[in-house]
Amino acid sequence: MFAKSTYAGNTQQQYELLAKQLDALLAGEPNVMANLSNASSLLNQFFDRINWVGFYMMDEKELVLGPFQGLPACVRIPVGRGVCGSAVEKKETLIVPDVHAFPGHIACDAASQSEIVVPLIKNGVVIGVLDIDSPEKDRFQEEDKLGLEHFVSTLLKHI
Repeated sequence: MFAKSTYAGNTQQQYELLAKQLDALLAGEPNVMANLSNASSLLNQFFDRINWVGFYMMDEKELVLGPFQGLPACVRIPVGRGVCGSAVEKKETLIVPDVHAFPGHIACDAASQSEIVVPLIKNGVVIGVLDIDSPEKDRFQEEDKLGLEHFVSTLLKHI
């Protein structure tokens, strides 16, 4: 029902509609886990050519697996390690066209070839990351970065 190919308009318009759907879906629900679960499900329906989408949340000084869609994943990731830990350390979105070329990449799923990680920053503090993997190299582009950053800013209003 929500496959990206069924969204009308250009990529920016598709991401704007996705963020509006997220906002409506999460309206009035205060539970963080419920909201992260629905957000990961919505993204899984939106994207094609991905094999994992979900969240890692900060717990003390490391990321811990949160709600996701896909195969079982690594449970804990230290800050500064892998793509997710590096996004936390840098406080910025990372697009990795070839995960095998990324120093220190953590291979949770051998099928993953590219990745995008968007930090969840609330009041200047990274509270987690949105992580999306694809079995295709160079799957994610600048327009995905902008769209997912908008998606995350919408999500942060609800957590």
